[in-house]
Amino acid sequence: MPDIRLKKINNFVCRDINLKIVEGEFFVLWGSTGAGKTTLLNIIAGFVEYEGSVLFNDVPVDGVPVSLRKMGYLFQHLALFPHLDVRSNVAYGLNIQKRPKKEVEAKTDELLDLMEISQLAHRYPKNLSGGEKQRVALARAVISSPKIMLLDEPLNSLDFDTAGRLRAKIQQFHRKSGVTTIYVTHCFEEAFALADRVAVLNDGKIVQIDRPENVLEKTECRMVTERVACECHKKDQFIGCNY
Repeated sequence: MPDIRLKKINNFVCRDINLKIVEGEFFVLWGSTGAGKTTLLNIIAGFVEYEGSVLFNDVPVDGVPVSLRKMGYLFQHLALFPHLDVRSNVAYGLNIQKRPKKEVEAKTDELLDLMEISQLAHRYPKNLSGGEKQRVALARAVISSPKIMLLDEPLNSLDFDTAGRLRAKIQQFHRKSGVTTIYVTHCFEEAFALADRVAVLNDGKIVQIDRPENVLEKTECRMVTERVACECHKKDQFIGCNY
Protein backbone atom coordinates (compact mmCIF):
# COMPACT_ATOMS: atom_id res chain seq x y z
CA MET A 1 0.00 0.00 0.00
CA PRO A 2 1.46 3.39 -0.90
CA ASP A 3 2.15 6.36 1.25
CA ILE A 4 0.88 9.66 -0.17
CA ARG A 5 2.72 12.96 -0.27
CA LEU A 6 1.28 16.31 -1.32
CA LYS A 7 3.82 19.03 -2.12
CA LYS A 8 2.93 22.71 -2.50
CA ILE A 9 -0.63 21.99 -3.65
CA ASN A 10 -2.65 25.01 -4.76
CA ASN A 11 -5.83 25.45 -6.77
CA PHE A 12 -9.08 27.41 -6.63
CA VAL A 13 -9.74 26.15 -3.06
CA CYS A 14 -6.59 24.63 -1.55
CA ARG A 15 -3.68 26.84 -0.52
CA ASP A 16 -0.09 25.69 -0.04
CA ILE A 17 -0.94 22.14 1.11
CA ASN A 18 2.03 20.05 2.23
CA LEU A 19 1.12 16.69 3.69
CA LYS A 20 2.35 13.12 4.09
CA ILE A 21 -0.03 10.22 4.75
CA VAL A 22 1.73 7.07 5.94
CA GLU A 23 1.28 3.70 4.24
CA GLY A 24 -1.72 1.87 5.73
CA GLU A 25 -2.82 4.87 7.79
CA PHE A 26 -6.45 5.77 8.49
CA PHE A 27 -6.17 9.52 7.93
CA VAL A 28 -9.08 11.91 8.48
CA LEU A 29 -9.58 15.31 6.84
CA TRP A 30 -11.80 17.32 9.15
CA GLY A 31 -13.32 20.78 8.73
CA SER A 32 -16.54 22.64 8.16
CA THR A 33 -18.44 22.78 4.87
CA GLY A 34 -16.39 24.60 2.24
CA ALA A 35 -13.06 24.08 4.02
CA GLY A 36 -11.58 22.21 1.04
CA LYS A 37 -11.88 18.59 2.18
CA THR A 38 -13.57 17.15 -0.91
CA THR A 39 -11.39 19.24 -3.20
CA LEU A 40 -8.30 17.73 -1.58
CA LEU A 41 -9.70 14.22 -2.13
CA ASN A 42 -10.34 15.09 -5.78
CA ILE A 43 -6.77 16.35 -6.17
CA ILE A 44 -5.42 13.03 -4.86
CA ALA A 45 -7.79 11.16 -7.19
CA GLY A 46 -6.84 13.30 -10.18
CA PHE A 47 -10.32 14.71 -10.81
CA VAL A 48 -9.42 18.42 -10.62
CA GLU A 49 -6.54 20.60 -11.79
CA TYR A 50 -3.94 21.87 -9.36
CA GLU A 51 -0.43 23.24 -9.03
CA GLY A 52 2.18 21.27 -7.12
CA SER A 53 2.69 17.53 -6.99
CA VAL A 54 0.99 14.38 -5.69
CA LEU A 55 3.30 11.43 -5.06
CA PHE A 56 2.58 7.78 -4.24
CA ASN A 57 5.63 6.14 -2.64
CA ASP A 58 7.65 9.20 -3.74
CA VAL A 59 6.68 8.71 -7.40
CA PRO A 60 4.77 11.66 -8.95
CA VAL A 61 1.34 10.68 -10.30
CA ASP A 62 0.29 14.11 -11.58
CA GLY A 63 -0.03 12.89 -15.15
CA VAL A 64 -1.45 9.47 -14.31
CA PRO A 65 -5.12 8.98 -15.34
CA VAL A 66 -7.69 8.42 -12.60
CA SER A 67 -8.34 4.87 -13.81
CA LEU A 68 -4.68 3.88 -13.28
CA ARG A 69 -4.24 5.25 -9.75
CA LYS A 70 -5.64 2.07 -8.12
CA MET A 71 -8.04 3.92 -5.83
CA GLY A 72 -11.49 3.25 -4.46
CA TYR A 73 -13.66 6.35 -4.04
CA LEU A 74 -16.87 6.49 -2.03
CA PHE A 75 -18.48 9.71 -3.24
CA GLN A 76 -20.54 11.83 -0.88
CA HIS A 77 -23.52 11.55 -3.24
CA LEU A 78 -22.76 7.85 -3.89
CA ALA A 79 -23.23 8.03 -7.70
CA LEU A 80 -24.89 4.61 -7.96
CA PHE A 81 -26.04 3.70 -11.46
CA PRO A 82 -29.86 3.87 -11.35
CA HIS A 83 -30.29 1.48 -14.31
CA LEU A 84 -28.20 -1.27 -12.67
CA ASP A 85 -29.28 -3.51 -9.81
CA VAL A 86 -27.21 -3.86 -6.65
CA ARG A 87 -25.19 -6.80 -7.92
CA SER A 88 -24.33 -5.05 -11.18
CA ASN A 89 -23.41 -1.83 -9.36
CA VAL A 90 -21.02 -3.70 -7.08
CA ALA A 91 -19.47 -5.70 -9.95
CA TYR A 92 -19.11 -2.68 -12.24
CA GLY A 93 -15.41 -2.00 -11.59
CA LEU A 94 -14.38 -5.58 -12.33
CA ASN A 95 -16.58 -5.79 -15.40
CA ILE A 96 -15.07 -2.71 -17.04
CA GLN A 97 -11.64 -4.26 -16.37
CA LYS A 98 -12.90 -7.32 -18.27
CA ARG A 99 -12.01 -9.70 -15.45
CA PRO A 100 -12.99 -13.38 -15.90
CA LYS A 101 -16.66 -14.06 -15.22
CA LYS A 102 -16.01 -16.55 -12.41
CA GLU A 103 -13.69 -14.08 -10.67
CA VAL A 104 -16.28 -11.30 -10.93
CA GLU A 105 -19.03 -13.54 -9.55
CA ALA A 106 -16.90 -14.80 -6.65
CA LYS A 107 -15.64 -11.36 -5.66
CA THR A 108 -19.11 -9.84 -5.95
CA ASP A 109 -20.59 -12.57 -3.74
CA GLU A 110 -17.82 -11.94 -1.19
CA LEU A 111 -18.55 -8.20 -1.03
CA LEU A 112 -22.32 -8.63 -0.94
CA ASP A 113 -21.86 -10.96 2.02
CA LEU A 114 -19.34 -8.71 3.78
CA MET A 115 -21.66 -5.71 3.52
CA GLU A 116 -24.71 -7.82 4.43
CA ILE A 117 -26.56 -6.87 1.26
CA SER A 118 -26.84 -10.27 -0.47
CA GLN A 119 -30.61 -10.14 -0.06
CA LEU A 120 -30.65 -6.86 -1.99
CA ALA A 121 -28.72 -8.17 -5.00
CA HIS A 122 -31.55 -7.72 -7.51
CA ARG A 123 -32.99 -4.46 -6.21
CA TYR A 124 -32.40 -1.13 -7.90
CA PRO A 125 -31.07 1.97 -6.11
CA LYS A 126 -34.46 3.67 -6.08
CA ASN A 127 -35.77 0.86 -3.88
CA LEU A 128 -32.98 1.06 -1.27
CA SER A 129 -32.78 2.94 2.02
CA GLY A 130 -30.00 5.47 2.62
CA GLY A 131 -27.94 3.01 4.64
CA GLU A 132 -28.37 0.27 2.03
CA LYS A 133 -27.19 2.63 -0.71
CA GLN A 134 -24.13 3.53 1.35
CA ARG A 135 -23.19 -0.14 1.78
CA VAL A 136 -23.65 -0.81 -1.94
CA ALA A 137 -21.45 2.18 -2.78
CA LEU A 138 -18.79 1.03 -0.31
CA ALA A 139 -18.81 -2.50 -1.77
CA ARG A 140 -18.40 -1.06 -5.27
CA ALA A 141 -15.50 1.12 -4.10
CA VAL A 142 -13.52 -1.76 -2.57
CA ILE A 143 -14.22 -4.62 -5.00
CA SER A 144 -11.18 -3.88 -7.18
CA SER A 145 -8.82 -4.22 -4.17
CA PRO A 146 -7.67 -0.59 -4.27
CA LYS A 147 -4.33 0.50 -2.85
CA ILE A 148 -5.90 3.76 -1.61
CA MET A 149 -9.44 4.38 -0.28
CA LEU A 150 -11.03 7.83 -0.45
CA LEU A 151 -14.20 8.21 1.63
CA ASP A 152 -16.19 11.45 1.40
CA GLU A 153 -18.63 11.91 4.32
CA PRO A 154 -19.74 8.25 4.23
CA LEU A 155 -21.87 8.51 7.40
CA ASN A 156 -23.51 11.81 6.47
CA SER A 157 -27.31 11.92 6.88
CA LEU A 158 -27.55 8.39 8.30
CA ASP A 159 -29.37 7.63 11.53
CA PHE A 160 -27.33 6.62 14.58
CA ASP A 161 -27.75 2.85 14.27
CA THR A 162 -27.20 2.71 10.51
CA ALA A 163 -24.13 4.94 10.74
CA GLY A 164 -22.72 2.74 13.48
CA ARG A 165 -23.09 -0.39 11.34
CA LEU A 166 -21.46 1.24 8.33
CA ARG A 167 -18.61 2.58 10.49
CA ALA A 168 -18.00 -0.99 11.67
CA LYS A 169 -17.87 -2.19 8.06
CA ILE A 170 -15.35 0.51 7.15
CA GLN A 171 -13.18 -0.38 10.15
CA GLN A 172 -13.47 -4.09 9.32
CA PHE A 173 -12.34 -3.52 5.74
CA HIS A 174 -9.42 -1.33 6.83
CA ARG A 175 -8.21 -3.86 9.38
CA LYS A 176 -8.45 -6.69 6.87
CA SER A 177 -6.87 -4.90 3.90
CA GLY A 178 -4.46 -2.42 5.49
CA VAL A 179 -5.27 -0.05 2.63
CA THR A 180 -4.16 3.57 2.98
CA THR A 181 -7.41 5.40 3.77
CA ILE A 182 -8.36 9.08 3.62
CA TYR A 183 -11.69 9.85 5.23
CA VAL A 184 -13.51 13.18 5.01
CA THR A 185 -15.93 14.34 7.71
CA HIS A 186 -17.29 17.56 9.20
CA CYS A 187 -17.92 15.84 12.56
CA PHE A 188 -14.97 15.69 14.92
CA GLU A 189 -16.61 13.07 17.12
CA GLU A 190 -16.61 10.79 14.07
CA ALA A 191 -12.96 11.63 13.38
CA PHE A 192 -12.00 10.95 17.00
CA ALA A 193 -13.45 7.44 16.84
CA LEU A 194 -11.79 6.46 13.56
CA ALA A 195 -8.56 8.32 12.86
CA ASP A 196 -4.94 7.45 13.34
CA ARG A 197 -4.29 11.14 12.61
CA VAL A 198 -6.47 14.14 11.80
CA ALA A 199 -5.74 17.11 9.54
CA VAL A 200 -7.83 20.17 10.41
CA LEU A 201 -8.73 22.19 7.30
CA ASN A 202 -9.97 25.76 7.33
CA ASP A 203 -10.41 27.99 4.28
CA GLY A 204 -8.36 25.69 2.07
CA LYS A 205 -5.39 25.44 4.42
CA ILE A 206 -4.23 22.79 6.88
CA VAL A 207 -4.06 24.46 10.29
CA GLN A 208 -3.18 21.41 12.40
CA ILE A 209 -2.19 17.74 11.99
CA ASP A 210 -1.97 15.35 14.93
CA ARG A 211 -3.50 12.36 16.64
CA PRO A 212 -7.15 13.11 17.53
CA GLU A 213 -6.55 13.29 21.27
CA ASN A 214 -3.69 15.74 20.75
CA VAL A 215 -5.81 17.95 18.51
CA LEU A 216 -8.30 18.15 21.38
CA GLU A 217 -5.75 18.76 24.11
CA LYS A 218 -3.23 21.00 22.40
CA THR A 219 -5.19 22.90 19.80
CA GLU A 220 -4.71 26.58 19.24
CA CYS A 221 -7.31 26.62 16.48
CA ARG A 222 -10.47 28.50 17.40
CA MET A 223 -12.52 26.31 15.07
CA VAL A 224 -11.55 23.20 17.03
CA THR A 225 -11.99 24.89 20.39
CA GLU A 226 -15.57 25.84 19.52
CA ARG A 227 -16.39 22.26 18.57
CA VAL A 228 -14.78 20.81 21.66
CA ALA A 229 -17.16 22.98 23.65
CA CYS A 230 -20.14 21.66 21.66
CA GLU A 231 -22.55 19.60 23.76
CA CYS A 232 -22.38 16.75 21.25
CA HIS A 233 -18.67 16.19 21.97
CA LYS A 234 -18.87 12.73 23.50
CA LYS A 235 -16.66 9.96 22.15
CA ASP A 236 -19.43 7.37 22.45
CA GLN A 237 -22.03 9.59 20.78
CA PHE A 238 -20.12 11.00 17.83
CA ILE A 239 -22.52 9.94 15.08
CA GLY A 240 -25.10 12.51 14.19
CA CYS A 241 -23.09 15.53 15.20
CA ASN A 242 -24.10 18.41 12.97
CA TYR A 243 -21.01 20.52 13.51
